[in-house]
Amino acid sequence: MDPMEELKLKQREFADERDWEQFHSPKNLAMALSVEVAEIVEILQWLSEEESQSLTDEQRLEMQDEIGDVMNYLVRLADRLDIEPVQAAMQKIEKNRIKYPVETAKGTSAKYTEL
Repeated sequence: MDPMEELKLKQREFADERDWEQFHSPKNLAMALSVEVAEIVEILQWLSEEESQSLTDEQRLEMQDEIGDVMNYLVRLADRLDIEPVQAAMQKIEKNRIKYPVETAKGTSAKYTEL
């Protein structure tokens, strides 16, 4: 079984076993996702650029947990909306290739409307 399909199945089972499906509306999942992303930001908040690239073992474990939470909520949200997350990400990369051509976007952080 594909790892993404296995993850979706495990998430559905987890929610069903606890009768949580009723709480997993797209709105609620999106709000929970934003909270988990904020927890990632919190880990990095007062670190320098260099420190953020060389986390301590403790910070790395915290980050791993939060990335797991973000992944779980994101995949669950996509599943509830019948969106294939890997396909959506691949399509978005192709759209961004058009918005940010190498010739004009290389080496700059400018938004595509400013290129």
